[in-house]
Amino acid sequence: MMFAIVDIETTGGYASANGITEIAIAIYDGEKVVDYFDTLVNPLVAIPPYIQALTGITNAMVSQAPLFEEVAGKIYELLSDKVFVAHNVNFDYSFVKYHLSRCGFDLDCKKLCTVRLGRKIFPGQHSYSLGNLCRSLSIEIEQRHRAGGDARATVKLFQQLLCNDQAGEINLMLKGRAKDQHLPPNLQVEKVTALPCCPGVYYFHNQKGKVIYVGKAKDLRKRVASHFSNNKTGKQKQEFLRNIYDVTYHECGSELMAFILESIEIKRLWPLYNRSLKGFEQAYGLYAFEDNKGYQRLVIEKKKKHLEPIYTFSQITEGQTLIKKLIADFGLCPRLCFIDVSPGPSLAEEQQLSAEEYNERISSAVKFLGDALPTFALCEEPSFITKETRKGVILMEKGRFYGMGYLPPEVTVRCVDDLKPHLTQYPENGYIRGLLYQYSSKYPERKVQFSA
Repeated sequence: MMFAIVDIETTGGYASANGITEIAIAIYDGEKVVDYFDTLVNPLVAIPPYIQALTGITNAMVSQAPLFEEVAGKIYELLSDKVFVAHNVNFDYSFVKYHLSRCGFDLDCKKLCTVRLGRKIFPGQHSYSLGNLCRSLSIEIEQRHRAGGDARATVKLFQQLLCNDQAGEINLMLKGRAKDQHLPPNLQVEKVTALPCCPGVYYFHNQKGKVIYVGKAKDLRKRVASHFSNNKTGKQKQEFLRNIYDVTYHECGSELMAFILESIEIKRLWPLYNRSLKGFEQAYGLYAFEDNKGYQRLVIEKKKKHLEPIYTFSQITEGQTLIKKLIADFGLCPRLCFIDVSPGPSLAEEQQLSAEEYNERISSAVKFLGDALPTFALCEEPSFITKETRKGVILMEKGRFYGMGYLPPEVTVRCVDDLKPHLTQYPENGYIRGLLYQYSSKYPERKVQFSA
């Protein structure tokens, strides 16, 4: 079996918008290097100063170097029938494959990652970076952060991995049986295999333990593994993979409960790599206040942080439509509800209604709205839950999401107050409300309606 041990230097961290500045390929037959190729490459873009400082490769050095397209045929010839080996192989492979594809070559090699093999064959090391791992194994690196120096060091590292592979980890990875073959280099396979196959919410953490992504799953283990089933060359995917060091999870009684918890956790943690459910929610509320003449007035405004609305809307037009209906049904004044802003006397003044008489109409309208808001629970059967026989329960109270939890089988529910001791109260948002209304319409058999 022939191995192509590769190292590259680049202008940035992801292939689709960055170039290769240097590439070294050592062809290794399992015993010795039988061919070697090393060249600078003109990336046709400026090398950032910090990368010049790290690698020592300057713009002047690559200005007369060949373009990648000029050496692409040679690179493809060396790699096409070999096993592609590199330290953090997905990074090097993504760059080489992408730039070869732009030159008309379709690279499709088996891959071996010396970071992952190092974790398997030399467990317990403080760090598995190339420099630290080589230092712990007494491998000298000449010209660190240059493709040639790092490639030659990786050859020596690979030799030691071959000699010490008592459990056959290399063959497992080559046969596609290694469970961590596609995982990010810093995420331990045990973290993924320990995930349960049940609904829940998972959290990816960076090196400092901070949550950088929150996701939901019907099957936690399968969903987490699916994140790493492709090797896209874009900036977001490559940075995402490099920053994942750990994964934790929270089991949920059903997929619906996972949807809800995901929304809550994204708004609570504001993870770096989440895009959906993070946007500002433009919500409005219907509020009542008393003016200087003692009349209650209704107004629609953006939701107030410390003031409870009578009713909420996702769009201001919904609120205006509702107020117009209340005006017609309860004889309210358009001017006192800010629907009619033209000058003139109010309806209360025209009809010579006292503040007390008019406010009774407002009270009737507000009571009507409160009675119209639904209170119901959604009950998920025990078959949805993996570790216990309790029902998963989600409560909507007067049109607002209250919380969710689990109900022991011996508990009889007659009213909302029977449920609340078993629930965790959560903040609500329009997304959750819409989700629950939609779900209750789709699965009416899981809905328990309560009287107001």
